[in-house]
Amino acid sequence: MLATLLACGASHAQSPAGGTLKKIRDSGSITYGHREASFGFSYLDGGGKPVGYSIDICNRILEAIKTELKMPQIEVKYQNVTSQNRIPLVTNGTVDIECGSTTNLIERQQMVAFSPDIFRYNVRMAVRADSGIKGVADLQGKSVVATSGTTSLRLLREADKGKNLEITQLAGKDHTHSFLMVETGRAAAFVLDDILLAGLIANHRSPKDFAIVGESLRTENQSLMFRKDDPEFKALVDRVVTGMMKSGEMERLYNRWFMQPIPPKNVSINYPLNAETRDAFANPSSKGI
Repeated sequence: MLATLLACGASHAQSPAGGTLKKIRDSGSITYGHREASFGFSYLDGGGKPVGYSIDICNRILEAIKTELKMPQIEVKYQNVTSQNRIPLVTNGTVDIECGSTTNLIERQQMVAFSPDIFRYNVRMAVRADSGIKGVADLQGKSVVATSGTTSLRLLREADKGKNLEITQLAGKDHTHSFLMVETGRAAAFVLDDILLAGLIANHRSPKDFAIVGESLRTENQSLMFRKDDPEFKALVDRVVTGMMKSGEMERLYNRWFMQPIPPKNVSINYPLNAETRDAFANPSSKGI
């Protein structure tokens, strides 16, 4: 989802001398940034291993890197990232490619680079099914949570029906914590990407207790993230991702993670490929919003 733009000098950060491919060649390893609870995209399975749609795409990119560098063995290292630290960890060289759930925003392109969109979704809200909340206007006088480091509440405030809302703004440390606030009644609604909300609900012990409601606050585009000013690495990433889209592999991978049972609970998120994502596959773009 949307991270607060942490400048901290990052806007001037560049790829290491010789670029990311040289860094991987010299070290014999690549570091993936991953999330712990972006279900379907990037999360931990029952054994604590990062898995998901974004991870699998990164694995396909890694195979191309091995071919490019003529290195059959490249170690994969994993670095957990959050909405707050993911951009700094990419720009400072800790993470080589973020295989998570990050929106490609034009303002972020001042700091990092992005692959073609791997998913497009709508920002909505999760509520308890018995809350009576159907739309933004129903949040008047209530507490609303967003994960710290995201701009979900900003989008809510910018919505026509959100401009004059009197709400209590709460911040969760991660998506799981934010969702827990709704579950326990501390917050009436959790604003986030609808696909991530669907994953959280599907993995709950009682999914029927929750609903995704309200008008879309914005349609957004999700991409893989890596260091900017590295045209060689971006060209490789773009070639692999675009190739997966054109061949149909990306849609098959999507169905694997969002329409079939997945670990650790062997439940399906059951989120059919939407028209926006289908357009992303047909017309690959990393231009951002």
